[in-house]
Amino acid sequence: MTDLNRLKKKLASLLYAKSYREGDFTLTSGKKSDYYFDCKQTALHPEGGYLIGRIFLDMIKDSSLDIQGVGGMTLGADPLVSAVTVLSHLDQTPLPGFIIRKKAKGHGTNAYLEGMANFEPGFRVCLLEDVVTTGGTLITACERVRDAGLDIRGVICVLDREEGGRENLARAGYDLISIFTRKELVHAAKN
Repeated sequence: MTDLNRLKKKLASLLYAKSYREGDFTLTSGKKSDYYFDCKQTALHPEGGYLIGRIFLDMIKDSSLDIQGVGGMTLGADPLVSAVTVLSHLDQTPLPGFIIRKKAKGHGTNAYLEGMANFEPGFRVCLLEDVVTTGGTLITACERVRDAGLDIRGVICVLDREEGGRENLARAGYDLISIFTRKELVHAAKN
């Protein structure tokens, strides 16, 4: 088993124990679901945060994205962005981060993005996300990042629910890479 596969297996076990619940749930998109995935429970766990950050960083390095920074929508992506930026520094391949607000800051710069002092127009970035369902919120976040002058090279998520998000993002011009789909997560956690 490669190191990445070993890390994914450990992450799957933690995600399954801390973040994955079966039952009757209503999602942010309004859709009904027989499971709920609360990635923050794992992303805020010491080992979970490390594993997500390490896997994301390795996926970024192994991809052809050629990025200069990472960002994501608050609140779900906050620990993801922090984990990747810190680990990138430790790996001596520093990637600064930014956070996208849900609403523009109501004072000062009135900005949607925080952390922009570390970026210049045209910087190549990757968005990080915990879970993708329909991709609607993520597409709005991408528009805000693009409006800020950054070049989005891709989106990486922990879990792709396989409910149209990948296709909706592709129609908007963004590629989605995921660590897991639901089937992959459950399979990896149980085997």
